[in-house]
Amino acid sequence: MALPDHDALVAHHVLEFPGGYKRSVGPVIGRFLTELRDGKLVGVKLADGRVLVPPAEYDPQTSQPTTGEYVPVGPGGVVTTWTWVPQPKRHHPLQWPFAWALVQLDGADTAMVHAVDVVDESKMATGMRVTARFRDERVGHITDLESFVPETS
Repeated sequence: MALPDHDALVAHHVLEFPGGYKRSVGPVIGRFLTELRDGKLVGVKLADGRVLVPPAEYDPQTSQPTTGEYVPVGPGGVVTTWTWVPQPKRHHPLQWPFAWALVQLDGADTAMVHAVDVVDESKMATGMRVTARFRDERVGHITDLESFVPETS
């Protein structure tokens, strides 16, 4: 049975890890973060020629090691799906309403999740073009990619 349009499903639980969560990034994610620090986006080539973004050590479909060949991607891309965040929490990347979106960067065969900074929810759409917005001061962290913003024509 379908829910009426006015009934929204809402999760009232927050999962947090006291003290934060840390892991070593290794050479593949380390390369991705180094490129972010330099204001660039890269993916890694898979054995079948597809480009995985963000890069990983293994192909998520076959479990085979990736080739180690890095490929420039973006900075533009297409929103493949999204959800609106009307009331951001303190740990969110933006402190005003924004969208979480899967963005398939130009040159990539997979999408990455990141924030899209738009004026309001009515400006978001699946299929819209966005471009990366980097922080002025970058340190080699995923937050160096501040958000994506709609491309202007």
